[in-house]
Amino acid sequence: MTAHPELDAAALDPDPSGAGAARPAAGPDGGVLRRLRPWLVPAAATVLTALLALAGTGTSERLANGGYTATGTESARANTLLADRFGAGSPDLLLLVKAEGGVDTARAREEGRRLSRRLARSAGVASVRSYWVDRDPALRSGDGSRAVLAADLAGADRDAARTAEALVPSLTGTHGVLSVSATGPAWVTAQARRVGQEDLVRAELVAAPVTLLLLVIALRSLVAALVPLAIGAVSVVGTFALLKLLTHAMPVSVFAMNLTSALGFGLAVDYGLFLVTRYREELLAGGTVEEAVRRTARRAGRTVAVSAAAVALSMSALLVLPLPFLQSMACAGMAVAVFSATAAAVLVPPVLALIGTRINRWDPLAALRGRRVCGPPRPDSPAWRTIAGAVTRRPLYYGGGCAIVLLMFASPFAHVHFGLPDERVLPAHTEAHRTAAEIRASFPARAERTVTVVLPDTLPARDGAALRAYEHKVAALAGVERVAWARTAVPPGMGRGAVLQVSGPENPQSQAARDVVRRLRALPGPGGGHLVTGRAALLADTREAVRARLPLAAAVAAATTWAMLFLLTGSVLLPVKALLIGALSLGTSFGAMVLVFQEGRLRGVLGDFTVTGSLDMSMPLLMFCIAFGLAIDYEIFLLARVKEHYELTGDNRRSVVEGVARTGRLVTTGALAVAVVTGALATSGITMLKLLGMGLATAVLVDAVLVRGVLVPAYLTLAGRLNWWSPPWLRRAHARVSARLGLDEGH
Repeated sequence: MTAHPELDAAALDPDPSGAGAARPAAGPDGGVLRRLRPWLVPAAATVLTALLALAGTGTSERLANGGYTATGTESARANTLLADRFGAGSPDLLLLVKAEGGVDTARAREEGRRLSRRLARSAGVASVRSYWVDRDPALRSGDGSRAVLAADLAGADRDAARTAEALVPSLTGTHGVLSVSATGPAWVTAQARRVGQEDLVRAELVAAPVTLLLLVIALRSLVAALVPLAIGAVSVVGTFALLKLLTHAMPVSVFAMNLTSALGFGLAVDYGLFLVTRYREELLAGGTVEEAVRRTARRAGRTVAVSAAAVALSMSALLVLPLPFLQSMACAGMAVAVFSATAAAVLVPPVLALIGTRINRWDPLAALRGRRVCGPPRPDSPAWRTIAGAVTRRPLYYGGGCAIVLLMFASPFAHVHFGLPDERVLPAHTEAHRTAAEIRASFPARAERTVTVVLPDTLPARDGAALRAYEHKVAALAGVERVAWARTAVPPGMGRGAVLQVSGPENPQSQAARDVVRRLRALPGPGGGHLVTGRAALLADTREAVRARLPLAAAVAAATTWAMLFLLTGSVLLPVKALLIGALSLGTSFGAMVLVFQEGRLRGVLGDFTVTGSLDMSMPLLMFCIAFGLAIDYEIFLLARVKEHYELTGDNRRSVVEGVARTGRLVTTGALAVAVVTGALATSGITMLKLLGMGLATAVLVDAVLVRGVLVPAYLTLAGRLNWWSPPWLRRAHARVSARLGLDEGH
C-alpha cells in the first residue's frame, strides 16, 4: 500500500507548535492550492458518497426471493417442463377464501367466480386456477369452509413481488360472504422486503450508537472514535449502490441488504480502527504527523488490503455451489469487502493528516475513568500481555484445553437436519405466514406434501392401460397415501405427456419423504423416462448437488486463503494452521445454531420465531464463509504484528507475546463492534437474519477471545521456528513477489 499523493512532503509539514493538523508548507507560489490539498480526498469522498446515496435509492424494490434450491437437477428440469408444457408450475400467489356457510353455497359460488375473474383480468397475472371455475377438489378444504385461488404472475421473482404488492391489498379482506387472505412466494417476498426494511432501520439505530460507545471506551477519544464510524457510514451507503448495480446482472436476495450492510459497516469500522490505532502508535513513538500517516498507510494499509482480499476470496468459494441465493450473496459480499477496505485505505490517511495530533482529544468519559486512565491508551494491553505470557509458558495445557472446549460446543452440529426455507421464516403475525399455516392445517392434499411425477413421452390416448398400471404400482409404494392424475396434464383423448401427483408423508423435509422420492425414481415409468419433483425431491436434489460441489468450494477457500497468508508471512505452515484453527473456531456458532434454531432452545432470549425442526442448508454455508473470512481478518492483524517483531528480534515466544499484547485490545474492540452490528440482525423478525446475526456475533467473539487470545498463541509457541519455515525455492519466490508488490517495505 503506497502513501497517498496528497500527503507529499511538499504539501504537508508538521506543525512545530503542536497545535494539531499537519501544516501546509508556505511558499510564494501555489500556497492556497497546497493549503487545500489535504481536503481534496475527504471533499471528493463526501460528494461521491452523496451520489452513491442517490444511486442506491430504490434498491430494496429490485431484490427478489428464492434461489435456495440447486439448478440443473432432475427436479429443476421437471419444474421447467411442468411450467412450459403443462402450465402447471408452482403458483406465485395463493388467495385463501373463507365463506360463511361454506364455499358451495350459491352466493359463495357467485362471489367466488367474480373474484376469480377479477384476479384473472388484473395486470401482471398470467393464469389463475380457481375452485369455483375448475372444480378441482384439491382447491377445496376437507370441511368445505375454505377454497384456494392460485395465480401465476408474469415476469421474474421481483416482478411477481411487485405485482403482488399492487394486487393483494385490494383483493384481501371481506367481499360479501367471502373473507380473503394471501400467501405464496410473491407475497412472501413482498412482506419479507417490508419486514427487512423495518429491521434494517432498527438495527442501524441500535448498532451505530453502541459501536460509537465501544470505540470511545477503547480509544478514549471521541475524535478518534468518529473516524472508523464515518468510514462505516460511507461503506453502508456504498453497499446499497453496489447491490442495486448487482441486481442488473443477477437476482439478488431480499435479505442481502440487511446482511451486506451489516458486514460492510463492521468491516469498515474494523479497518478504520486498525488504521487509527496504528497512527496513534506512530505518533506515540515520536514521529511527526506526516511520518505517522505515511507509515500507517504503508504498513497498516497493506494489512488492510490483504485482509479484505482474504474476506473476499473466502466468499468466492460460494460461487461454485449451485445455489443462486449463495452465488448472489457471494458477489455482494466480495464487492462490499473490497469497497470497505478501499474506503478505509483511501479516506483514513488524509483524514488523519487533517486531524493531526488532535486525534487524542475529547474523551467524554474522562470524568468516569479518573485521572489515572486519562489520555490515549498504551499501544499494548497489559491484560492481554499477561494472558499471552501465561499461555506461552504452558502452551500445551492452555491450547489443548481451549480446543476441547471448542469441540464440545460444536458437538450439537453432529445432529443437524437440513431443509428448505418457506414462509415460516417470516414473523408469525404476518399475513403470508398466518395464511400458509391455515392452508397447511385445512387442506390435506396441500402442495408441499405432493411429489410430482412427470412422464413427458407418454401418449395418454395410446398408453391408457400402461398409465393405469403405473398408477397402481405407485399407489402401492411405502409412504404413498394417495395418487391422482393432474387435470391439466391429460386432455381428453389428445396431448403428449402426463403428470401424476403423489401425496407423500406429512413432513416433506423428512427422511420418509426423501425415501418416497427415491422409490419413485427407481420405479420405471411408461413411455420411457420420467422426472420426479416436489418439495421433497427439491430438497434431496439440492442436498446431493451441494454435497458434490462442497469439496471444490472448500478447496477454493483453502487455496486462496493459504495464498494470501503466505503472501503476508512467507510461511508454509502458518496458513495451514490458520485454516485448521479457523474452521475449529466456527464450531461453537454451528452448535449454537442447531440448539437454538433447530431445537428451539433459548427462543425467549432471541425473540419468538417458528421452529421447523430443520435448518436451511444455505445458512451454515453462508455463515461459514463470512465468519471464516472475519477469522482470517483477525488472524492477519495478529500475524502481521508477530512477524514484524520476529524479524526485529528473532525471539519467537517474545514476538508472540508482543503481537498479542499489541493487537489484543484492537481485535477485541473490532470483534465487539462487528458483534454489535451483526448481532443487531438477531433482533430481526425474519428467522434467517436472526440466525445469521446470532451465529456471526458468536463466531467473532469466540474467535477474538478464545482463539486469538489462547489457541493461536499456544500453537505459535509450540511450533517455534517452524512457524516461519518454507522451502528455499518458495522463499525466493516469495521475496521476488513481495519486492514487486512492495510488501517488504516497512520492516
